[in-house]
Amino acid sequence: MKKHVLFVDDEPNVLDGLRRMLRGERGRWELDFAGSADEALDRMRAGDFDAVVSDVNMPGKDGFALLAEMRMAERTQDVPIIILTGRHETDIKRRALDLGAADLLNKPVEPQDLIARLRSVISLKDYQDEIKGQNAILERKVKDRTAELEGSRLDIIWRLGKAAEHRDEETGNHVVRVGCYSRVIAETLGADREFVEMLFVTSPLHDIGKIGIPDAVLLKPDPLDKDEWDVMKRHCVIGAEILREDSKVMNAFLAWRGARTYGDNGNAQDPILKMASSIALTHHEWWDGTGYPTGLAGEEIPLESRIVALADAYDALCSKRPYKPALSEAEALSVIHDEVGRHFDPAVSAAFEESIKELRAIRTELCDEASCLAGMGCSP
Repeated sequence: MKKHVLFVDDEPNVLDGLRRMLRGERGRWELDFAGSADEALDRMRAGDFDAVVSDVNMPGKDGFALLAEMRMAERTQDVPIIILTGRHETDIKRRALDLGAADLLNKPVEPQDLIARLRSVISLKDYQDEIKGQNAILERKVKDRTAELEGSRLDIIWRLGKAAEHRDEETGNHVVRVGCYSRVIAETLGADREFVEMLFVTSPLHDIGKIGIPDAVLLKPDPLDKDEWDVMKRHCVIGAEILREDSKVMNAFLAWRGARTYGDNGNAQDPILKMASSIALTHHEWWDGTGYPTGLAGEEIPLESRIVALADAYDALCSKRPYKPALSEAEALSVIHDEVGRHFDPAVSAAFEESIKELRAIRTELCDEASCLAGMGCSP
């Protein structure tokens, strides 16, 4: 494929001389000519060029102005430009090179010098274009691989949330619904996109600590006694430890690869795991400070946990559990309303009430099959 070279000069006889001078190169180069900087810029906006040769002294925009505009435009910023000048000021070459010119030649230019310079800058641009092409391919591969890993990571997180539910056949799609409810409430509150996405991903892990609770307590059909309730409360701390502590497996893997430990690499502060751990630990804290495990109150409780607390309660009230039947939506909303300012953050509760139609649609779509068939759970 021929290389495309643009020559710029306001004197037609100079352009004619260049045309004759380079007649023998037409087999390898496509030559184009412009009588002004503005005409040259129009040509470059309409097509791609591999090199530009421009005079300095031109009416209106001179060669320096042309060079400056080329370097500011993404399409032309990497096109090499050779400056031609009949002036002999000592600072011209320095100024041209400072503006990004590939070289500067004095008029009258020797044909072989111009041809040699053009071959050199075009060859260099070919190498640069090849490197840019390879980098683009690598960036696309990295982006695709990163998306695959991110998808796998999110899938694992949701499956981990489901793992705790498999201890209790009654919970069905609970963690999925809590994730969806939390997303809607956060959006209604006006939370930023990053927060909403992280909450959507991490909220299903709120009860991961129940993996460590004995079946005799977790599945007990009767009210728990004090000792049993103390055991049940431990699921918050257990969940936070699962999500917060350094991974021994990851440390062993990194040691095998000769890398530093998981924590040393900063991964222990992963924002997704940090939020997941925060939710697991504090989603049973109450707005008035009477919750557990640490008795946080008001805005001491992380916003993500205040949202999940209400989403979790709404779904739990509408769902059958070993120790209770499912309530109707009206009954559930009445219970929640009575707990605003005591159990639940008033602002979060207001967003919840504003979103109830969307939450109801989510519950219908993700209703546990057995409950739907039986007509149980949060019917309006």
